[in-house]
Amino acid sequence: MESDSSTHSNAGQKAPSIRLLFSALLLVMLLSALDQTIVSTALPTIVGELGGLDKLSWVVTAYILSSTIVVPLYGKFGDLFGRKIVLQIAIVLFLVGSALCGLAQNMTQLVLMRALQGLGGGGLMVISMAAVADVIPPAERGRYQGLFGGVFGLATVIGPLVGGFIVQHASWRWIFYINLPLGLFALLVIGAVFHSSAKRSKHEIDFLGAFYLSMALLCIILFTSEGGTIRPWNDPQLWCILAFGLTGIAGFIYEERLAWEPIIPLSLFRDRSFLLCSLIGFIIGMSLFGSVTFLPLYLQVVKEATPTEAGLQLIPLMGGLLLTSIISGRIISHTGKYRLFPILGTLLGVVGMVLLTRISIHSPMWQLYLFTGVLGMGLGLVMQVLVLAVQNSVSASQYGVATSGVTLFRSIGGAIGVALFGAVFTHVLQSGLLERLPEGAELPRELNPVAIHHLPDTLRLAYLDAFGTAIHAVFIMAAGIMVLAFVLSWFLRESPLRRGTSDRADEPSSPHR
Repeated sequence: MESDSSTHSNAGQKAPSIRLLFSALLLVMLLSALDQTIVSTALPTIVGELGGLDKLSWVVTAYILSSTIVVPLYGKFGDLFGRKIVLQIAIVLFLVGSALCGLAQNMTQLVLMRALQGLGGGGLMVISMAAVADVIPPAERGRYQGLFGGVFGLATVIGPLVGGFIVQHASWRWIFYINLPLGLFALLVIGAVFHSSAKRSKHEIDFLGAFYLSMALLCIILFTSEGGTIRPWNDPQLWCILAFGLTGIAGFIYEERLAWEPIIPLSLFRDRSFLLCSLIGFIIGMSLFGSVTFLPLYLQVVKEATPTEAGLQLIPLMGGLLLTSIISGRIISHTGKYRLFPILGTLLGVVGMVLLTRISIHSPMWQLYLFTGVLGMGLGLVMQVLVLAVQNSVSASQYGVATSGVTLFRSIGGAIGVALFGAVFTHVLQSGLLERLPEGAELPRELNPVAIHHLPDTLRLAYLDAFGTAIHAVFIMAAGIMVLAFVLSWFLRESPLRRGTSDRADEPSSPHR
């Protein structure tokens, strides 16, 4: 199999080359993860310039959705054609999408170009993690995956900071242009030091499965994002969209049973570790992206922070995630034990979300710092451990598809979380404004913090009160969802971490592990 020979080829690289390659992989992971959140603090500015408040959440969702759809394809392509060429193609596609995002002239164009950017971004993330599995044995992989987890968390939290800084000191378009020099550098390094095997396996791509999966994800995201906001819940078209989504799920399962080379082999779901890690990752993605996306809005609208200040005030979240991700990775490499970390991580995640439900328009900033720090520490303990556990439970020939499967479910959770929480936020905010404001009151048509701050005191306080209620509803929902991840984490089993990158390379993944 290609992954076996790729393992031996990469294992023969000199240590400096591996370190340089690993640095480049971290960079492309950073770029992919960064673009999931970097626009959050810039959304008010973008909406103020381009209009289209009804498409606000889609600027984030379009990227997450398109990157999610292609994740399993990239995992399969990497296993079949070699990770180097597939990663290079993904980088080029990501950079083209980034350039076109910066050139967008209206909100529709921006959403479409974000979707194009996501088609490359999905490959950056999954191929980077799968490439590490080719060259680092599971017993030593903990600290490397810990760094990946740290970078992913770092990007998730510094995204709003970087986006806010760019918006305040330049144009929001540079949020996308900044990817170009960094991506080109990573492309050159990978081309120079990533020595992928030339051997290829016989292949057959399951395009019909990809179509069903795309239809299912698109329709479900449309249902969650438009229900109760753009379309009333009794709208027949809304329920037709859901019906198409469920048809896509059924079609995908049927096709994967028949396909010669399925995108995600259904046998993987008989692997206890893969199934549980996928479900936990899905829930983590929902809670993380669905809630963190609204923190910069809270800081700008309620606390009157500038975009840069809003990003800086999320540093405790970043610090907690980065710290526990790196520490847990080193402990896992030293002890070979990993089961405890998802349990502790999801527990801290629940505590952090519950604490954030106490945020109001009058909450002091130290409370926000403390609560987000607790949430960050919890997420850092669990996110990359899921990838490590899955890679340890499957054969080397399935590293790509197994890694992409777990990443897929986390990304699906993120896409649904952003859309669902966005719909809840919008519905609660609009309902609150109707209750609190006098009839005929004029409000800014777009969610512009500056315009809100200049409202008359009576209207401004009523608006902020309704905004605080909407944020409160988002975190209540996120806390409830995170409890499910905590319960599921107790069912994970501990398996000894393997000491070689090619251990059991030809052994099929056990369905009863």
